[in-house]
Amino acid sequence: MFVLELTYTAPLDAVDAVLEAHVTWLDEQYEKGLFLASGRKNPRDGGVILAVAGDRARIEEIAATDPFVVAGVCAYRITEFAATKTAPELARHRETPG
Repeated sequence: MFVLELTYTAPLDAVDAVLEAHVTWLDEQYEKGLFLASGRKNPRDGGVILAVAGDRARIEEIAATDPFVVAGVCAYRITEFAATKTAPELARHRETPG
């Protein structure tokens, strides 16, 4: 499992200019089963995405296609972690400590 932290690197008007394309991209990742949750940070200086994928390289590939990244308005910080305890709704994503 991965936590993707987005930090805006451009003014909000530049971010907002790409927001619709970013939301469409988010929807596509949810449809593929890759994203579990997402939203804006408060204060609005970026966002957070909770994601699942086979490996970090795949998550990095996906993040690189974000319209925010393509437009140069945000940077990603990707943190991988082992979800050894989850809410029942996320049980299929649990990992056994090893």
